[in-house]
Amino acid sequence: MENTEVAAGRKLKSYLAGYGLALVLTAIPFGIAATGFLPRGTALFAIGAAALIQVLVHLRYFLQLRLRSASPERLLATAFAAVLIVIMIGGSLWIMFNLHYRMWV
Repeated sequence: MENTEVAAGRKLKSYLAGYGLALVLTAIPFGIAATGFLPRGTALFAIGAAALIQVLVHLRYFLQLRLRSASPERLLATAFAAVLIVIMIGGSLWIMFNLHYRMWV
C-alpha cells in the first residue's frame, strides 16, 4: 500500500514539475512576441527553441518517456512523436511560405 502511495507521490511531483516547466516555456515566447525586445531573427530562434524544449518536457514529464529505459514500445512512441512533430512543423512552414508567396509575389 505504501509503495503505491509513494509511486503516486512521485508521479504527482513529476506532473507538477512538467506543468511548471510548460508554463514557463509558454510564457517566454509570449513575452518575446508581446514585447518585441529581441530582433526578429533572434526572437524566432528563441521561440523555436522554447517550442522544442517544451515538446521534450511533455514527452518526459507527461508521457513518462525516457530514452534510457528504451523498451521497444517507448522507442516506437518516441519515434512516432518525432515524426508527428516534423510533419506539423514542416506543414506549418510550407503553408506559411506558400501564403507569403501568394500575397507578396
